[in-house]
Amino acid sequence: MDANLTISGVPPQWNSKPMFHLPPWGEPLVVLSILGGAMFLTRRRNFYIFGKRKEGYNDSLLGSDSGTLSDNLLAHDVDNDHDSQDGLSASKYIPKKRKCCGMHVYTPNSSRFATRFHSRILQKFPFLIEMFYWIITYLFYRMAKAISTRIFTTSIIDVAQAHGLAILDFEQFSWASFLFPITEYDVQHWFMDGHQTALTVLNRAYALIHIPGTVGFIAWYYYIAPSHPTFATIRRTLTLSNLFAFLIFTLYPCMPPRLLPPEYGFLDSVRHDKATSIWMSGDFVNSLAAMPSMHFGYAFVIGCTMVYHAGIFRRTLEKGETRKGSWGKTFYSFIGIGYPSLILITIVATANHYWMDALIAMIVAGVAYLCNGIILTLLPLEDLLLWVLRLEKPTPSTGERFGHSGGRI
Repeated sequence: MDANLTISGVPPQWNSKPMFHLPPWGEPLVVLSILGGAMFLTRRRNFYIFGKRKEGYNDSLLGSDSGTLSDNLLAHDVDNDHDSQDGLSASKYIPKKRKCCGMHVYTPNSSRFATRFHSRILQKFPFLIEMFYWIITYLFYRMAKAISTRIFTTSIIDVAQAHGLAILDFEQFSWASFLFPITEYDVQHWFMDGHQTALTVLNRAYALIHIPGTVGFIAWYYYIAPSHPTFATIRRTLTLSNLFAFLIFTLYPCMPPRLLPPEYGFLDSVRHDKATSIWMSGDFVNSLAAMPSMHFGYAFVIGCTMVYHAGIFRRTLEKGETRKGSWGKTFYSFIGIGYPSLILITIVATANHYWMDALIAMIVAGVAYLCNGIILTLLPLEDLLLWVLRLEKPTPSTGERFGHSGGRI
């Protein structure tokens, strides 16, 4: 590696006192409180688990536009999964016709299980489905370390370090160096030289904002989005971003600046400040997954959603949506720009990521948005899972505040 990357000199002494430290149960309690509050706010108010069923169910977790139970509908066309069906056809529980990989496949119709107790719980609290999604997504992340280790059986640490140094070399000495006029070293040491209290705040922000902030955003947008299709597009984008990042983590393990040898001048300020998060520690957490930065990837998607929600770049609004006033536009635009900016400074100042990690995260999020419909190919698997669990999928409650709900998830 280029010797010019080696930083001479001794890092400044750490003088700032650590901020408050949450007990081990603190972060899970925060997340569970957010999820519990979201379940309560998005509950279906006119549906009773033990009472007479008054509403229908959506026939799919991922993609049907039907918002009613199949035995409540009028007519059915197996070539159009969004058409309704009559009572006689419903009694036969006609299989669902799905598109997958350019082919049509037929899957079991789980609407016969709509009156079962666990199906009625989901109908009352449809946000439980979103919680299930994110548990699966989190498990995929936890798998990255084990799979990557098996691929690079020789020494994954040496491979990851070489990748990290290659990124620094590219940023500073390649044709694209003009995109990175300020180095990660300069950013961290600006905070270390006279601004350590601010870095202590960023250390805590890095540890505490990512998971609770993202979960809080999902809960908030599930409730506030003008329609479920709009919410689902964002949720699928985040999910697909995770899957893309999982592939990159596995095939391109990358050591963050904080773990590089001391001669490169970086300090692991988060751990030095004892500000680690319970979600980012443990044997299964991949500490060599710097590329791309999903801290920034999530923040970028959230920021874009906030700007979209502000409505400043939209000439037309969705059905039932009202144009926001100057204060609302300013508020959502400020969050949309400020939140990703805060996360960007945080991940670099704490030496957890390179500038390139954030740039690739933006690209990954953009590609995920453009390709988010790929997730719908999992519909047949979902139908089979629902059948095995004897469970019917609930109608999402998003958009009910505007007088409509359901829609493609």
